[in-house]
Amino acid sequence: MGQRPGDLSAPARLAGPDEGIGADELALAARNHALPLEALRYDITPPGLHYVLTHYDIPYVPHAGAWRLTVDGRVRSPLDLSLADLLSFPQVTTRVTLECAGNGRALLTPRPVSQPWLVEAVGTADWTGVPLRLLLAEAGADPAAVDVVFTGADHGVERGVEQDYRRALPLAAADGDDPEVLVATAMNGAPLPPQHGRPLRLIVPGWYGMAQVKWLRRVTVSDVPFTGFQQSVAYRIRRTADEQGEPVTRIAPRALFVPPGFPDFMSRTRVVRPGHVRLEGRAWSGQGPVTAVEVSTDRGATWEPALLGPVPHGHRWAWRAWHHDWTARPGEHAVGARATDATGRAQPLDQYWNRGGFGNNAVRWVRVVCAGVAESP
Repeated sequence: MGQRPGDLSAPARLAGPDEGIGADELALAARNHALPLEALRYDITPPGLHYVLTHYDIPYVPHAGAWRLTVDGRVRSPLDLSLADLLSFPQVTTRVTLECAGNGRALLTPRPVSQPWLVEAVGTADWTGVPLRLLLAEAGADPAAVDVVFTGADHGVERGVEQDYRRALPLAAADGDDPEVLVATAMNGAPLPPQHGRPLRLIVPGWYGMAQVKWLRRVTVSDVPFTGFQQSVAYRIRRTADEQGEPVTRIAPRALFVPPGFPDFMSRTRVVRPGHVRLEGRAWSGQGPVTAVEVSTDRGATWEPALLGPVPHGHRWAWRAWHHDWTARPGEHAVGARATDATGRAQPLDQYWNRGGFGNNAVRWVRVVCAGVAESP
């Protein structure tokens, strides 16, 4: 008998105690790129610097005008919409910070073998599109339905399952206005780039990246819970292989800073001069607005409050700027930042371990060496 596509796909596993990053993980890291942390200086991330995670291949879309979006299932009047049809609906622009659910995975011990993110799988953009609730209203979605299922055009095999990439939201979340889910057609005022879902993608403010289905081609209203692979197998918080686990949903609080000084090429150790150093960065949470950021320059022995920038009007789902002035003294320092949001959730100092490597928002310590002579004012 010939091989089936599912026979080619390896099961999930944990790395051995002394196992380094493998060729398969390196291949994933080469095609899925992270945000260079110096780009945290931008309020809005340029598309080429925004993180990218693509499960399968980036679909080739030569003529975006020929793309169709279907809205079907438990609806009164199914829709078959062109890009021009979608642009005829009222358009909304929302600034949203997106973060991969696996951000921080490669820092876990033991390490789940998958896309080896450190902490840079994040970015913020202005997304423009049609509120999903308007499309559901136009189609006459059954208010008694349970889930809304979103199907992308990317197709592949994962853990033995051949599939289109599909995710679902509860009807109340899909049809809500706080936050308002978008069927996005533009990023930072321009048509979506191919790697960001050209020509259509979903934007779900406050949720991790797995919910933001790219290359969106179908929206299906369902009267039963969706149990597809990406919903019931992947993106579950499990500590053992045989438990059902809890679904990954909203983004946990995190603060990151622009790396100070200048780097060593290989180790990325930062070098600063003695004296005044401004530490600055961004903080975000999908649970509630960020209300505090603290900074430590001695690996958590002491913490000092950072000054938060204003919340830009109307951008509650975007990251928030912060800064802290530090007097650096010669020697080696472990520098980190932690965020707290309005719900009281704060970044932990220890790893949040699970088999998928999801939601690890532990404080990231950066080695900073203060060397040389203080610069003259």
